[in-house]
Amino acid sequence: MKVLLPLLGLLGLSTLGCASAPAAPFDTLKNANLLAFRLQNYEPPPPVQGAAAPTPQQGMIPGLPPEITRWAQQALPGLQQFLPPGLIPGLGAAPQPQQPPQPEAPRFPMTQPNFRILAQTQVLDPDLKEQLGKLLGDPDSFQADHGNCMYAEMGLSFTSPSGGPPNDMLISFSCNQVDSRTFAWPHPNRGMKPDTVKQLATIVQKLWPMG
Repeated sequence: MKVLLPLLGLLGLSTLGCASAPAAPFDTLKNANLLAFRLQNYEPPPPVQGAAAPTPQQGMIPGLPPEITRWAQQALPGLQQFLPPGLIPGLGAAPQPQQPPQPEAPRFPMTQPNFRILAQTQVLDPDLKEQLGKLLGDPDSFQADHGNCMYAEMGLSFTSPSGGPPNDMLISFSCNQVDSRTFAWPHPNRGMKPDTVKQLATIVQKLWPMG
């Protein structure tokens, strides 16, 4: 019995260590080549000549889906930089007429649907990449509840140092969910928990400190 107890203790520690490791492919993120993208989450369809403008719901912003409106009104400070200037009265510059994106505008990811890239940055800080890996690689960061939409404000693309195809994923704060586009999602759920959103907001501030 005296010999068995230490063995059981070692097995328990080994199991604990495996359980705390990020799920693949996020276990490679610390040493991966990582690009982060700021994306235009929604592009209004071109107006139909002669068609009446839709009547917005109470409290909604005309021309925007209700999910984006609600998120814009409640966005955390670290995520407000994803909001177009003038979207919320008193926040940022005065509203400007929205110009339709040019057909050659760069987009992410390559597969449809994709989103117009507003800015991108290469993430070089290994500590920041490790934070993302632990957060996204932990099944406890996610929940079943999320919006029935995908308006992505952020994208990530990372490749292993040894090469191979990129791992592309979308993050939608307005729909409160993530979408893996080129790899199998390793967790049962895709909806982000409130604490996950808060941690991502802190990471966003580090990725784009100037807003």
